[in-house]
Amino acid sequence: MKLLVVIDMQNDFIDGVLGTKQAVAIVSEVKKKIELYRKNGDMVVFTRDTHGKGYLNTQEGRNLPVLHCVKESEGWQISEKLDVSDSKVFDKPSFASVELAKYIETLEDIEEIELVGLCTDICVISNAMIIKAYCPEVTVTVDSSCCAGVTPESHAVALEAMKMCQIKIK
Repeated sequence: MKLLVVIDMQNDFIDGVLGTKQAVAIVSEVKKKIELYRKNGDMVVFTRDTHGKGYLNTQEGRNLPVLHCVKESEGWQISEKLDVSDSKVFDKPSFASVELAKYIETLEDIEEIELVGLCTDICVISNAMIIKAYCPEVTVTVDSSCCAGVTPESHAVALEAMKMCQIKIK
């Protein structure tokens, strides 16, 4: 069985306060990928960047002083173009989810874990690395056509870094 991990496809990262044209451009491809996994009987899970109103007072908030993905806000919601109804969603207070990695570690018969989403250079790379650490014998793949970074350049650098850590890049 394969597992698709959809990282932070939230309104604030697509067309909200931290949105980019590259993020907007991948939504339809991510939707197709989700539909393909479900059609094949494979698993799909999501992550959701989740902050409180005090975000700007956190270390992350001091380094990225843009209030975003505040729990229950419109920007926090996963894009309505993506169906999350039958999937587990992991809320995460920072870049990567240890809870997600521990959950994946418990799954049996997972042959491949594929990641898609936002942002390649922050949350996708962080989650790919932690998943690879928890599940070193499982193939971890990132579909670069279904990811977008803060900039095209930082997207490319993150993909190269993941390759060096034995994460396959499509």
